[in-house]
Parts: sequence; structure tokens; C-alpha cells
Amino acid sequence: MIEIDRLKFYYKQERPILKDVTFGLERGECLCLLGPNGTGKTTLLKCLLNYFRPKSGRILLDGKEICRMPARERAAHLACVSQSSQLTFPYSVEEVVLMGRVAHMRLGSSVSAKDRKTAAQVMEHLGIQDMAAKNFQTLSGGERQMVLIARALAQQAEYLILDEPTAALDYSNQIKILNMIGNLAREGYGILMTTHFPDHAFLACGKAVLMRDGTVTAFGSPEEVVTSENLTRLYHVPVCVTEAVLKNTGGGGLQKVCVPILKRGEKKNES
Repeated sequence: MIEIDRLKFYYKQERPILKDVTFGLERGECLCLLGPNGTGKTTLLKCLLNYFRPKSGRILLDGKEICRMPARERAAHLACVSQSSQLTFPYSVEEVVLMGRVAHMRLGSSVSAKDRKTAAQVMEHLGIQDMAAKNFQTLSGGERQMVLIARALAQQAEYLILDEPTAALDYSNQIKILNMIGNLAREGYGILMTTHFPDHAFLACGKAVLMRDGTVTAFGSPEEVVTSENLTRLYHVPVCVTEAVLKNTGGGGLQKVCVPILKRGEKKNES
């Protein structure tokens, strides 16, 4: 599992970014990290990926401190999908997915038949094998996100870090990505995803962490921590967590949803 234990980070000591952050993620779980902008979520992910060294505390990956692991060993266990692709050249989809194999290649070596087979299997598993020869830059936002997740899976890491995986996607593609994330967790991957949509915790995740001002304010199942009171305190706006009745779903049921409460101006008296 990934264990974050009393993590602290700051650029200036008098202005800490992360303050005693503690929570854990096991394989087979999807954890949703929620919090307003500027609360330290991105900094926490950079510490997880060893871009930043914590000032104190520890991050353990299967019992080993991440900061003490060689880069190749760390990459064999931990893969990241960022918000933007950072790809400017006209790579094909297959070439992008093959980039995930770099962690398994020796310096100066070329792509092997095993690498190509792994990439093909991942693309088939995600249902994007028909896009293999397409130019990555010509794809829609949802298609690009699927390819980037395929690249992470080709890395064959057990843990996936997804930084706002549904950002800038339309509603249909958001649902496709969330379904994929849920399926990957059920297959045994440990997934940590950040999002600005609290509903995603109910739709795809088994755990949730609420963060504000660099501090974990709640950690547990979405049912326990994603509540009206907690979200209202977290975002400083009124939020109602309620239940929607699902119809035409083969048996019905209930689904928790988060509804922001907008302030409406009072009607003027026209009399």
C-alpha cells in the first residue's frame, strides 16, 4: 500500500504548504482527493512522485520510503497521468502508449517485441486498439485521456496517480473515464485521483480525502466524509448532499449526489 505519514512540506518555513498529512491507499482501492484550489493537492502529488522531498514525515510504497527508491524501481510501481499531455510532436497513439515501456528498457535500447505486445494488449483492454495508427494530436480530449491512461498501464505499475482525469471533458467522456477508473480499481490497481467534482467520490471511489489549507480535514469512505456539512466547510459555499432515485436502471436504487445551493436575488415587489 501507499502510506503517507505526517507529511510536511514548505518553501518557506513560516508558510507551510502541507501540514501533517496522513492517509493510506491499498491496491484495489480508488481514493478521491478533494479540496479547493491552492490547498496543496498538486504539491502532495509531486511529493508522491518524488519531484519534491518532504521536509518531514514519510511516504511509504509497499513499506519502502519513496524518496530512497531508485527512479527505475519507483517507476515500476507508480505511474502518473497528468492534466496535460505535454506532447508537441505528431506521435501515433501506439507510440504514446509505448512511452510507458521506457521504465522497463535499458539505456539506449530500442522497442522490443515484448514492449509492442504489452502496448497492444493494453490498448485492446481499454478498447482503443482501432486508434493505434492515429495521430495523438488529432484526438478528442476524451480519447487523449484514454491513451494517456493506456500509457500508464503499459508501464505495468500497481498504483496510478490521476491528476484531474476528467478535467475539460464533456459529460459523456467524464462518465467513460470514471467507469474505466472503477474497473481498474476492481482489477487490483491502487488509484489516487484528484477532482473538483465531489460527486466523483460516490461514482468511482471507495475512499475520500478532504484537504484544506494543507491539512486533511476528513478521511474515510465517501458516505462518511462527503457530507453536506463537510463540503460546506471545505469550499466555504453551501452544499447539499442528497439522494437521487434512479429509474429505468433495472431495479432502481439510490445514488448520492452533491448539489450546490445558489443564492438567488429576492423578487422585487411590483405592486
